[in-house]
Amino acid sequence: MKFTIESTDNQSNARSGVIETQRGLIHTPVFMPVGTAGTVKALHFNDLEELVGAEIILGNTYHLYTRPGTGVIEEAGGLHEFIGWHGPILTDSGGYQVYSLADSRKLSEAGVTFQSHIDGSKHTFTPENVMDIQRSLGSDIMMAFDECPPFPSPKDYVEQSMHLTHRWLDRCIARCRETTPRYGHEQELFPIVQGGIFADLRKQSAEYVAAANAAGNAIGGLSVGEPEEDMYAMTDLVCRILPKDKPRYLMGVGTPVNLLQSIALGVDMFDCVMPTRNGRNGMIFTSRGVINIKNEKWKTDFSLLDESGILPKNRTCSKAFLRHLIMSNEMLGAMLASLHNLSFYAWLMQEARENINAGSFSGWKESMIRELSARL
Repeated sequence: MKFTIESTDNQSNARSGVIETQRGLIHTPVFMPVGTAGTVKALHFNDLEELVGAEIILGNTYHLYTRPGTGVIEEAGGLHEFIGWHGPILTDSGGYQVYSLADSRKLSEAGVTFQSHIDGSKHTFTPENVMDIQRSLGSDIMMAFDECPPFPSPKDYVEQSMHLTHRWLDRCIARCRETTPRYGHEQELFPIVQGGIFADLRKQSAEYVAAANAAGNAIGGLSVGEPEEDMYAMTDLVCRILPKDKPRYLMGVGTPVNLLQSIALGVDMFDCVMPTRNGRNGMIFTSRGVINIKNEKWKTDFSLLDESGILPKNRTCSKAFLRHLIMSNEMLGAMLASLHNLSFYAWLMQEARENINAGSFSGWKESMIRELSARL
């Protein structure tokens, strides 16, 4: 895997670049659609490629391990063959899902024992078997196994958790060295920076992760309830420490405004369920602000979802029609809302790249944020 920076912004730390993988190019900044169980909900892969223009998607180790299971996916020839997506795939390690199962898990130095959300059966994740699972899935980018402390947490707990994450990272790296990539393609490991909202801990963690000299690095444990200003402060601090020549991935973020602010801090990669999950529930992102399509005011509004015409491949759906579909719980409503929102996020990333390349990013970002912050 190779990362090339193409342009940088002279008024911020924003940069545009290209990640080269054996399965294709990823142009950054990039938003990665979330396919938790091997599918981006409500969308066919043809739509992701042809209409959204997605270059990479996410899968989740925990969910794919619990269902359908790694045996099924191995028999299919890996996750790419199983789901029919042949571009790059990044898999989350399952650490965040273990975090969300706090009431039914047991954490130790060895790993985490938890109950399946499907049938209550007990399982254990360790740094070693999480790497093995991701090898079996065949993901192009594998995430290290980490603990994500909840917000708020006392500093002593966050510090203990951070050091545990670092020890687990060492074991993940060792396991990757002991094993070989599957299905004829390279698999890269990304470590994860933790440390909560404590600047000294974030600095320690970023330095530890940077020293691992991985192909790319991630920033975790943010967008979990902390104030936005703390999220930006920690992201800024970490981006100033992580290597400039490696892609930086801010996990689980976020709104369009979050993305633009974080790009300015030096982030290259993002993922979030917001465009699809919120879209299914009637929240539509546009270049003029956010629409709650369930509001009565849209009932007889036959204009396009985004009247600027920025999404020419998806211009056939009016506000009134989408409102009808969502209010009627029609499957097509979830499909069109998800398609629109992901297309909008992809457009926003493309615009960010073009403005970085043109030297106009900072001014464009500020004007864009003013538009995006409106509630229509």
